[in-house]
Amino acid sequence: MKLRNVCYAAMGALALCLGACQQSVEPQQAAIAERWSEDQANAWYAKLPWLAGVDYINAGSINQIEMWSKETYNAEEIDKELGWAEELGFNTLRVYLSSVVYENDPEGLKERMDNFLTICQKHQIKPLFTIFDDCWNAESAYGKQPDPKPGIHNSGWVQDPAVSLRQDTVTLYPKMEKYVKDLLTTFGQDERILLWDLWNEPGNNNHGVSTLPHLKKVFGWAREVNPSQPLTCGVWNWSDSFAPLNAYQIEQSDVVSYHNYNDRADHEQTIKYFKMFNRPLVCTEYMARRNNSLFSTIMPLLKENKVVAINWGFVAGKSNTIFAWDEPKPNEKEPKLWFHDIYRQDKTPFDPAEVATIKSLTGKE
Repeated sequence: MKLRNVCYAAMGALALCLGACQQSVEPQQAAIAERWSEDQANAWYAKLPWLAGVDYINAGSINQIEMWSKETYNAEEIDKELGWAEELGFNTLRVYLSSVVYENDPEGLKERMDNFLTICQKHQIKPLFTIFDDCWNAESAYGKQPDPKPGIHNSGWVQDPAVSLRQDTVTLYPKMEKYVKDLLTTFGQDERILLWDLWNEPGNNNHGVSTLPHLKKVFGWAREVNPSQPLTCGVWNWSDSFAPLNAYQIEQSDVVSYHNYNDRADHEQTIKYFKMFNRPLVCTEYMARRNNSLFSTIMPLLKENKVVAINWGFVAGKSNTIFAWDEPKPNEKEPKLWFHDIYRQDKTPFDPAEVATIKSLTGKE
């Protein structure tokens, strides 16, 4: 989930691309893609409290497939961990879904989503769901998932859809369309859901703009359903080659979302830039201690600017995100400085001062 150093020289190119974006969208997409007006988006946001939470996967799951499969879905563990989130004052979560689970067990996935939402509601949490993803392992399979590789960040996380499926869009697109439309039809009026994040970090893992045609299809299908919740797709890479993707993501999103794992000064500039679009802002990934993206510096900044604050990681587990993306440490049980995550599985925090900071900002002191 890595964000390269923000290159603000690319912002001008993005702004120009935004102006031309309407003309570049396929005619049938343009007719469908009626995103919320600024007034509608801001009125929706004005009714909400300040939202803070985590990118969530339960400690016992290595990836999206394991979290949502019938044999491994762990409602008891989720309930326990969301109780800890409630104690911190967290009131939202960002949670990844799985088209692999849906294809093999569509009704079961929806039943477990409903159960998950019931658990969230019990703990006064309104989550957002992420549907597709360009990050980490290229291939995936239904069934038993691999064991974690010691000291390796997200060793079992999978891209969705799998890379091998993307060349045959004649076969893939009907499956993707069914998945998107079924989820948004089933849950599109569900007040327990905050919003839909349609694709995580499009273009990552060297996909670049090749993900853009897929993303356009997904936005089109979502607009056909027209859920009551807003749609978004987060900007994460500021390189010039990503300008067409970034432009499309911003131009199509009802609320603007983004990732930033850099320090306060850099993050502050990112917020200033996105405020130009006059829409609610959602930071769907931040907090990497090694990068000086910290609860003590970034979370207050987000609250001051009324930006939804969602950090990566909660309870250290199979995902191994206490280790950095690019610093494998296979011989260590845990690094001296955790990269992500807040708690060990016995609820002892990595840093009690961070817990105090979070509670002070959410009003749970």
